[in-house]
Amino acid sequence: MRTIKSVVELEINVPQDKLAELYADPDNNKKWMDDLDLYEPISGEPGMVGSKYRFGQNGNRKMVFVATVTARNLPDEVKLTLDAPNVQVSVTVKFYALTPEMTKFISEEVFLLEEIINEMVEKGIKDAHRRHMVAFKHFAESY
Repeated sequence: MRTIKSVVELEINVPQDKLAELYADPDNNKKWMDDLDLYEPISGEPGMVGSKYRFGQNGNRKMVFVATVTARNLPDEVKLTLDAPNVQVSVTVKFYALTPEMTKFISEEVFLLEEIINEMVEKGIKDAHRRHMVAFKHFAESY
């Protein structure tokens, strides 16, 4: 097993409660994840603890994850697990109010991979994480 940890911290010009709501709603994912082409609820109320949904990304290696919401402590935190063949990802997103209109957004992803990967793949995972979180920032600030 190989573990890769990626942390992205951003300051976003959106109030904490609104930002947390936008992130916690999986229906919004297609609005900011440019490589997402599949989103389908599996069980539970979307975005609520225990709910599950399937989502997938385009690319050379088509990857479909089953996401499970494991914590929803709005406006402070959202946690998910993402499962796909040979990989599990633990996602923790925290929201800290800096001012009434500005929030510090911290996204931590911990990948557990069964496959042996090289540094280039690890860099690609971290780059994709940052690209997605910056896209979320732009989405939230223009919402």
